[in-house]
Amino acid sequence: MTTTVLIVDDSKLARIVVGKAVSALQPAWERVEAGTAEEALSIFQSRKIDVVIVDYNMPGKNGLELAEELRARFPTMPIALATANVQDEVIARARAAQAAFVAKPITEDGIRGFVSGAGLQLRSAGH
Repeated sequence: MTTTVLIVDDSKLARIVVGKAVSALQPAWERVEAGTAEEALSIFQSRKIDVVIVDYNMPGKNGLELAEELRARFPTMPIALATANVQDEVIARARAAQAAFVAKPITEDGIRGFVSGAGLQLRSAGH
């Protein structure tokens, strides 16, 4: 069964960068993109998503709000909050939502821990 990762960022370039980093680490994962939290939520209605990487600063609902909403709906889903905003409050709320914190700019090395952890979690859940 294919693992599907949803990359949510209002910047197309950022989605491309994250997608390339994920592909380098997990070439078999299918990548789906959304430009807003609302678009991301609508994708969940039409398909199964296994892993989410979400930008913090987006128009409308921010990535932390999206992560909190997704955590409530999907208690075991691997979720990462990607941001250059390293304020203590943001980090604390990401931890409270059980979302990994990934610093921007995203690099293969920077996202490796989250992606490998997500892969292990999915495999141990029999995915």
